[in-house]
Amino acid sequence: MNRREALFSLGLAAAVAPLAAKGVKAEELNGFPTATAQNPDHLPVPARRGGEYVVLRDETDRNTVKAVFDRLIPADDHGPAASEAGCIEFLDDQLAGTYGSGAALYLEGPLDPANEEAIMGMPQFLSTPRQRYEIGLKALEAYAQTTDGVAFAALSPDRIDEILTGLEAGEIDLGPEIHAGAFFELMLQNAREGYLSDPIYGGNKDMAGWKMIGFPGARYDYRPYIDRRGEALNLTPVSLIPQD
Repeated sequence: MNRREALFSLGLAAAVAPLAAKGVKAEELNGFPTATAQNPDHLPVPARRGGEYVVLRDETDRNTVKAVFDRLIPADDHGPAASEAGCIEFLDDQLAGTYGSGAALYLEGPLDPANEEAIMGMPQFLSTPRQRYEIGLKALEAYAQTTDGVAFAALSPDRIDEILTGLEAGEIDLGPEIHAGAFFELMLQNAREGYLSDPIYGGNKDMAGWKMIGFPGARYDYRPYIDRRGEALNLTPVSLIPQD
């Protein structure tokens, strides 16, 4: 499965999720526990506007992220590259907030990486996503300078692909503080999120990601289409961004 196919499959899963609720009528949702009622914390927080970076202030770091993201999701006939779709701005905004500070993560020690990975089935960290980017991006730049004598962002697309493939396979050592495979997965996850999230969060500019996969967005009511399975509905995507 190539990168485009992965994006299509991820978007299809998101698109069909509302249809899984077939048979659940609106009136059945009445009487829900008041403790689950929405409060301001449940509302989406729009991305900052103004173009100033909070976390990715260093130009070299931004160039490295752009070089990575644009190889993970390059521009083609289906849509723009990740950076063109606002994925860098999306990432910076997320890293500046509760996601970047690891507010939902347990970050207390002690931690034995080998044991934790064996028990949990995946690498565990005491560092936040923001710290992992701060360390990882500088390590990527240092790796390129050492092996190729140029900045990471100046490498050819084929060479960047080679390094990313090595990272994914855990075959490239970026230093004792960095789990290469997990850092690759983190960047891939965030590139996908920026490309397919609601534009209110700073990425998916002009809803390019949704248009590419045919996802109609945050529509209030899908009941008129619930029986039209397998059809291309060709609905204009709708964002959470207020239209008034």
